Amino acid sequence: MPKAYVFTRYGGPETEAFVDVDRPSPGPGQLLVAVHAAGVNPVDWKQRTGYRRPGESDERVFPVVFGNEVSGVVEDIGDGVEGFAVGDAVFGTALAGGYTEYTLVPAAIAAHKPAELSHTAAATLPVAAATAYDGVRQLDLPSGATLLVTGAGGGVGAAAVQIARAFGLRVVGVASEGKKAFVESLGAEHVASGPGWAERARASAPDAVYDLVGGQVLAEAAELLTDRTKLITAGAPEEEVRRLGGARVARARNAAVLEEVARLVLKGDLDPHLTETFPLDRAGDALRTVEEGHARGKTVIEVTR
Repeated sequence: MPKAYVFTRYGGPETEAFVDVDRPSPGPGQLLVAVHAAGVNPVDWKQRTGYRRPGESDERVFPVVFGNEVSGVVEDIGDGVEGFAVGDAVFGTALAGGYTEYTLVPAAIAAHKPAELSHTAAATLPVAAATAYDGVRQLDLPSGATLLVTGAGGGVGAAAVQIARAFGLRVVGVASEGKKAFVESLGAEHVASGPGWAERARASAPDAVYDLVGGQVLAEAAELLTDRTKLITAGAPEEEVRRLGGARVARARNAAVLEEVARLVLKGDLDPHLTETFPLDRAGDALRTVEEGHARGKTVIEVTR
């Protein structure tokens, strides 16, 4: 039976375990994908604590397989699927978890993986890079405008900095002092996070803020803007950012965005900055790396086949 890394109830790392699961069968509009690589994101451990994305309401049935973004090969196809065939290399958003050997991916939010792109690199794109892309497009800033990115040293933040630079924007990245060289290597001006960060950033006069932290950082970032409609977040709930006059990142969740971020990678405008890989049997270690805030760029779980 396929192996999967799951959480068995809401809570901390003590709820995590490996289990054997049935190989799923694709329903209408779905692809069964043999997973070659799965991206690791902060949302993965947040979901273990009970966090729900905006619009999610269904009660989870435990155990829940971790992971949201995968790259692999199509093993079977559900009714009504067009444009995909068994044996196609694809990447996309997993319907029921990615830290596993087989998963289901909705065909509508899957894309063909370019041959020049490895499965490991492709697995970094469906959540982190696509979220970054959606946010930068949502802000719709003119070339030469200044974008401030909080949490610029993480997976989404690093992608947002690079995509914004590809769109001709000046970028100011807020991250820890230890990530200064990394943030600057992405093409951003670095501002050290921590107490007083907003005053340090004020001189950059940002035209917009892409927040990936939430909480007090989001509130302080809002004070830097004269036009709060240019405040977006992927790090805070909708109601929190609405109170400040901003909005959540509106996710497109379609194949066109996946194809575009893959094109940016192949063009050299977007480096996934894959910093660490783990085998599936060390999925817990991969998750700890991200949960404890040690990751710079992206962490990926590779499934040996």
